[in-house]
Amino acid sequence: MILILSSCAVVKTPYAKTPYYNKTEDRLTSLKSGISSFNDSLYAGYSRISITPLLNNALKKPGHERSDKVPIAGFGQLKTKYATGVHDSVFVKAVALKVKQHTIVIISADLLIMPPNIIDSVTSVLEKEGLQRNQLFFSATHTHSGIGGWGYGPLAKLMAGKENKNFEKWLTKQIKNSVLNAISDLRPAKLGSGSFNASQYTRNRLTGNSGEKNDEFDFLLIEQEGRRKAIIGSFSAHATTIGRKNTLISADYPGYWERKMEASGADMAMFCGGSMGSQSPVGQGSEFENAQFIGEALADSLSVHLKQVTLNERVTISDLSLKIVLPEYHMRLTKNINMTSGLSNWLMPLPKNVYLQALRINNLIWIFTPGDYSGESGLQIKNLLAQKRFQAIVTGYNGSYIGYIIPGKYFYLDNYEPKSMGWFGPTLGEYFMDLIIQMSDVLVLNK
Repeated sequence: MILILSSCAVVKTPYAKTPYYNKTEDRLTSLKSGISSFNDSLYAGYSRISITPLLNNALKKPGHERSDKVPIAGFGQLKTKYATGVHDSVFVKAVALKVKQHTIVIISADLLIMPPNIIDSVTSVLEKEGLQRNQLFFSATHTHSGIGGWGYGPLAKLMAGKENKNFEKWLTKQIKNSVLNAISDLRPAKLGSGSFNASQYTRNRLTGNSGEKNDEFDFLLIEQEGRRKAIIGSFSAHATTIGRKNTLISADYPGYWERKMEASGADMAMFCGGSMGSQSPVGQGSEFENAQFIGEALADSLSVHLKQVTLNERVTISDLSLKIVLPEYHMRLTKNINMTSGLSNWLMPLPKNVYLQALRINNLIWIFTPGDYSGESGLQIKNLLAQKRFQAIVTGYNGSYIGYIIPGKYFYLDNYEPKSMGWFGPTLGEYFMDLIIQMSDVLVLNK
């Protein structure tokens, strides 16, 4: 009886015939008519703020938010796993770009995701500073050895540990300050972008050798006039080189990549987790040795490719921010049976503000998605935009989290990603692909 009351059949209605699609389409149509493109000299600013807990540090103060017990967020444990130390420092970083009167900020942090409750607080505070949600573009390194304490709802607490309100307020403040500091650092700048193949460092963990994957490492190089240089990098291998038994805070391989780039001449390197759905890291050694191998190998390859980048003083920038109406929220019980929406929402409350965003910077289209986005779908988007002579970057964890966004053909596989993390039915991947293609086309055609 309990199972009957808490379950329902998987909804298989084509997404294009649903009310949620029609509502989102109406929103997108209204956005298309109001899009603006800005072309002029570029201004850029950068910021890096620590989110490293104090733990056993001599500066530890009783009752201070950084001194509380800090769970590690990532793999999930039946018993909460608390950090016993810090292997490497973790940060929130921001890059602000301004062309004419239009300012946008790209933010990433050494976190599993950008927690929806915290990002809602951040955007609320920044609105008072004159910054709207459509100016903010979020990502995360997706390290599975980062700080927790921000989970709400039983499932989120399992993944991120018991919610700590003091810690959430502190993390909100750090993210807010990183955005404002980046804006205050705006200076005349030049920008260039590129990518290179890094297939040897990732694999398709869902379908193995038979499946496709996003192999490219994407990057932006930004140089302030006579001042500082920043690099943004994105790759689609999960930051899981350090296993579930680890109790030390770490940024995993993205942290090694960032530190190597900063040791090689960059004033700030910021990593944004790519289309990581279905993709695992491939390296050498175990745990931290493996993280170092992958991170530094990617940095060495990037250093070679940076020499070929052309920097531009004049930049074209435009963007779209679409608030998504989602299908019914159903966590899975079996192949064809879901939990009810009510039970699913109790286990992990559905984010209120779910955004899909597209950002154009010259001949680059950057898609910001609100979950673990499929590497195979990310590759498809890259190929479609390459036909129009545009580079594409697809990243996840854009200020909310809706699980895995993967092609519908994989929805009924008996695997973790579709079975445990496929919360919105078998057509979610196609729904998002439809919207991404439409949004990309608008930016490509907008001069």
